[in-house]
Amino acid sequence: MAIAITLKSYLTDNNIDYTVLIHSHTHASSETAEAAHIPNNSLVKSVVLEDKRGRYLLAVIPANYQVNLDKLHDQYHMQLSLAPENEVGDLFSDCELGAIPPIGNAYGIDVIMDKSLENCSDVYFEAGDHTHLIHMNGAQFTQLMSNVAHCNFAKLRQ
Repeated sequence: MAIAITLKSYLTDNNIDYTVLIHSHTHASSETAEAAHIPNNSLVKSVVLEDKRGRYLLAVIPANYQVNLDKLHDQYHMQLSLAPENEVGDLFSDCELGAIPPIGNAYGIDVIMDKSLENCSDVYFEAGDHTHLIHMNGAQFTQLMSNVAHCNFAKLRQ
């Protein structure tokens, strides 16, 4: 599949420089970091959340972290839960499940990014499948994420 067409168009339209890194097929972000020979904290993952009204929110965190739903509730007064896989597939129809890129704006979905990603020098994220990663410098990623909410809501995975 390579890069999801929606993502590729969005990156091109926003003049974002990036490279594509190919790795062996993986099922989890920890496997992806290992297969691609990159640090876990440079790999960004996306978690699709849903509120009680059926609205979606894309939580963007380092791969070695997990979303703390209680913190999000405390900060935003939203009752959030993981979105069902079939709904995620509908939202990101040109992506494989589990390989959702963090650029929710390309898909018309609100995004919240954990502040721990603000000062990364290099960023890698799923390109829409389980064998391709997008790599860009931290400044480019910060530019892409400049109009999304930033707060501390993730915790290091145990």
